[in-house]
Amino acid sequence: MTDTPKPKLRSRAWFDNPANIDMTALYLERYLNFGISLEELRSGKPIIGIAQSGSDLSPCNRHHLVLAERVREGIREAGGIPMEFPVHPIQETGKRPGAALDRNLAYLGLVELMYGYPLDGVVLTIGCDKTTPAALMAAATVNIPAIALSVGPMLNGWHKGERTGSGTIVWKARELLAAGKLDDEGFIKLVASSAPSTGYCNTMGTATTMNSLTEALGMSLPGSAAIPAPYRDRQECAWRTGKRIVDMVHEDLKPSDILTLDAFHNAIRVNSAIGGSTNAPIHLAALARHIGVELPLTDWEDKGHKIPLLVNLQPAGEYLGEDYYHAGGVPAVVAQLMGQGLINEGAMTVNGQTIGDNCRDATIEDENVIKPFDQPLKAEAGFIVMTGNLFDQAIMKTSVISDEFRARYLSNPDDPEAFEGPAVVFDGPEDYHARIDDPSVGITTDTLLFMRGAGPIGYPGAAEVVNMRPPSYLITEGVGALPCIGDGRQSGTSGSPSILNASPEAAAMGGLALIQSGDSVRMDLRKGRVDVLISDEEMAQRKADLEARGGYPYPASQTPWQEIQRSMVGQMNTGMILEGTEKFQQIHQTRGLPRDNH
Repeated sequence: MTDTPKPKLRSRAWFDNPANIDMTALYLERYLNFGISLEELRSGKPIIGIAQSGSDLSPCNRHHLVLAERVREGIREAGGIPMEFPVHPIQETGKRPGAALDRNLAYLGLVELMYGYPLDGVVLTIGCDKTTPAALMAAATVNIPAIALSVGPMLNGWHKGERTGSGTIVWKARELLAAGKLDDEGFIKLVASSAPSTGYCNTMGTATTMNSLTEALGMSLPGSAAIPAPYRDRQECAWRTGKRIVDMVHEDLKPSDILTLDAFHNAIRVNSAIGGSTNAPIHLAALARHIGVELPLTDWEDKGHKIPLLVNLQPAGEYLGEDYYHAGGVPAVVAQLMGQGLINEGAMTVNGQTIGDNCRDATIEDENVIKPFDQPLKAEAGFIVMTGNLFDQAIMKTSVISDEFRARYLSNPDDPEAFEGPAVVFDGPEDYHARIDDPSVGITTDTLLFMRGAGPIGYPGAAEVVNMRPPSYLITEGVGALPCIGDGRQSGTSGSPSILNASPEAAAMGGLALIQSGDSVRMDLRKGRVDVLISDEEMAQRKADLEARGGYPYPASQTPWQEIQRSMVGQMNTGMILEGTEKFQQIHQTRGLPRDNH
């Protein structure tokens, strides 16, 4: 048997092209100026990029500045040459008006870097929410060998002997502040207690969700997603990731070999089992479109709704990231689903093995944190896809429906899983903050709160503002949550059972642009509908009147990128991508090498 020949390295077109020696000399010359040698560049060893997402502006990913040293050592040991380069920073809690605005910008930049430079493979350093999909989307578009390395979650937060989860404690602290149980300084100290180390959110927020789903998709090493950032295991994982990418280049193992429909369906089921973020459908839809896989939003309900909640992490549970890792992480969850035939075991992963081979023997190490399949926290924990006359599609996360919320709104024996009440509509978070505690607004326990103007176009970038707390006067009466509906998003760390990601948004003249405070609204989970209870004729008249006034108003763009994004961005139910970019599929294979630069 003869060995399969190794694929030709694309970096040779820069550093070893006998047909164009003058350009070869030009490319070689400037890369020598920091000490790398002609011998190395002309050695025929693969050039491996390290897409560095860590920086002072991105504290959640900053530890990658340290981890990259171990990645480099792994690459060198396996016979590669590392080249580290910066990625546009995206910090969820730092970027205004919102980090989601920059996901597509980072994607575009990374595509140009991966395609236009002499890289044979790339290590994607991921972590904070939008850094993960941006990197995966770019890797899918270029389609050279790529492997993801998570920075890992922070250590557990603690306050007065109790776990405090990053993000999740913010929403609880807001309620305590509104109820007068915390002062301003106490609020800040309580929230700060949840961030004791380097790393991303230690809750099952969007960061832990997307890093877990990256592993479930097969794009990171098995068992790697849950390792806390400061642990020595994370350093070892960085080294192994560096070693593995070199082998992937020689094997020509690419994102298109891994990111199949089977892999996406695996990720949907894992998301339900871990109590994952409502941001996941947006990002996986974007990734699927860029790799050329059909993944309608309805797959999240069809494949994931009946999956039980197995992971007991905040906000749906009580534990945090360190506990998740010690309990077995993603492999333990996958093994439980495999036992029920719910995982496509033949899906390929970056280590060259199938997900079935990687996870078949994984065990739960702590059943307080990861439950066996037959002892779940909730029997059905996936998303419900909603529709109605206010939007075409929206989602609701069922794993965070509390007993209190269910008892108040979904337990009428004559009308189960449904609720009707008057709407109070807020046009953006500024309007909400200005009026939520004003008794004259008339918010009661029967009220449904609506947030609009918060979508991809309207905000811009789709803000995490749909999880609206009740008025302070209701919080003091023990009301923890009101029904919330909106065309924005919410943090994965929030435990609010909102109906959100509504598409089309108000700024695109979706039905939410037409609702008015005082309208009666019915939400029905059995039918998967939310409807404002007015006639079609009234809706049509409101739409005509609004169009005559120039449409739903939203703030003007403040930067060139905001205007570019608004002119191209799609809606959340189809991934919120820059429409038209999805036609650039697997460009290393389909578009050839870029032209020489001189």
